[in-house]
Amino acid sequence: MNKALAVALFAALAAAGCGSTKEAKQTNPAPCPNIVVLTDAARFIKFDGEQTIEDIAYSGEITNAVVACRYIGDDPIEAEIDLTMAFGKGPKGENGQKTFNYFVAVARRDLEVIAKEEFLATVEFRDGRRVVVFEDEVDRITIPRAGENTSGINFEIIVGFSLSTDEAIFNRSGKSLKFPKIQ
Repeated sequence: MNKALAVALFAALAAAGCGSTKEAKQTNPAPCPNIVVLTDAARFIKFDGEQTIEDIAYSGEITNAVVACRYIGDDPIEAEIDLTMAFGKGPKGENGQKTFNYFVAVARRDLEVIAKEEFLATVEFRDGRRVVVFEDEVDRITIPRAGENTSGINFEIIVGFSLSTDEAIFNRSGKSLKFPKIQ
């Protein structure tokens, strides 16, 4: 690229980035909170009978989690997350609507949870579909800050499926990772 074109392109980008309001010119003092998919709650397998491939009713996995946020001055952090989940219907699953629960929690980094809320993911298995991808946006996550020097890095947003005790034990056992490939 020639030098004149590069200078013109830089000038155009710089002018496009100029805002007319004070808020538009301010940026977050630091990064957004980290988003963490809780390992033990990142997936589930629901059985209808024994813990075998033949007795799987449903399964689910959080496949992607992204956070965006905004905070200025000493205002609270306003965050939103985009989640992608994949749900599967096994041999014992039924066609039709099925609802699964997941949670979003806010914690002080490596410390206690300060807020947690449950959400529903309703999917429909029909027309022979065995896998359904579900996308959800959780907006209006408000995280209070002690002052303008408290940045998003001091917090974590944690997501996962709401599991039964048996499902949590199954996940922790590592059994769900040992199934042979399903053709």
